[in-house]
Amino acid sequence: MSNRKIEIGRRSFLATGGALAAAQLLGGVATAQAAASTPANPATASGRRRLGTLEVSAIGMGVQNMSRTFHGTIPSRPEMIRIIRAAHDRGITFFDTAEVYGPHHCERILGEASQGFRDKIVIATKFGFNVDLETGRLNPGLISRPEHIKRAVEGSLRRLRTDRIDLLYQHRVDPTVPIEDVAGAVAQLRREGKVLHWGLSEMGLNTLRRAHAELPVAAVQNEYSMLWRGPDQSVLPVCRELGIGFVPFAPLAYGFMTGAIDADTTFAPKDYRAGTPRMSPENLPHNLALVELARSWAERKSATPGQVALAWLMAQAPWIVPIPGTTQMPHMLENVGAMAVRFTAAELDELNKAVRAIQIRGARMSPTVQAWSDVEAPPRRT
Repeated sequence: MSNRKIEIGRRSFLATGGALAAAQLLGGVATAQAAASTPANPATASGRRRLGTLEVSAIGMGVQNMSRTFHGTIPSRPEMIRIIRAAHDRGITFFDTAEVYGPHHCERILGEASQGFRDKIVIATKFGFNVDLETGRLNPGLISRPEHIKRAVEGSLRRLRTDRIDLLYQHRVDPTVPIEDVAGAVAQLRREGKVLHWGLSEMGLNTLRRAHAELPVAAVQNEYSMLWRGPDQSVLPVCRELGIGFVPFAPLAYGFMTGAIDADTTFAPKDYRAGTPRMSPENLPHNLALVELARSWAERKSATPGQVALAWLMAQAPWIVPIPGTTQMPHMLENVGAMAVRFTAAELDELNKAVRAIQIRGARMSPTVQAWSDVEAPPRRT
């Protein structure tokens, strides 16, 4: 990428002029400015939140790219394990993965890394993509037939080296299987003690209501960030109404909100972001106004743009738990530090108005990927 200078600047944050502030943040000590004000998001003060009845750390960790990054590189497995363990040492208790990540490899990495503290953390994984249960080959389409769900969970349990999954998501809605059938399969797994809570991701709102009526849903996982605010007007009101937690994936907009991407950035052809309209050459320069806003608030809060973006998400509701992912130790430490960033009620109102004033150009994702989102399950079988 052409933004190497910016990326190096972010990665050296803990080792240069920001080291003292970062040390304070990572130790859970707010800056003098934040400590002197009343936080608008008090639920993060204790570092714990609830997704339904499931208690987790205020920020989780996404274990998605630890087998292969957006750039196509394969990270060091021992280093990925070290990062997961370091995150746990710093208070992260919520780790999110899926059978399709790798496929299978990221579950194995998390399973190995969590040995020794498995009973002290919450593990979330997902089923729903057409992953061969034996080979891990990703085939076209989606699959949530009850018999397949049960076999998929058995595979996840083996790879995660555990006897139960704390939070099991349907990764995407299978348009051929009624959500009541999916809930029934999960309910059976709960009775067997293999699944403790369940959730959905990127589903239609009617499907969410039907699912929750059949078996209470602990969490919804959808994309949500300063760059993609679609949940504000759709799923978040339903989650608030039904008492369902919300887990934003891509809370840093695939690195956009960290300041590591500039107007001259180009992406490798296989990089997911290369086909994202909002990051296209014609739209990216305009959308960078959002990064500049985060950077200005970072100066006010003695933080980084990424920390401001994560803190903004947590401030939207006490039942929102972002799960930034990374393959870099300094990035993980920076993400953890976002839990110490506070906004007063007046500051949050000011920031929210400024965020809403910036109209994002370009669609959230390519039409091919968008086809998996907001799908409604078929009617219940009679």
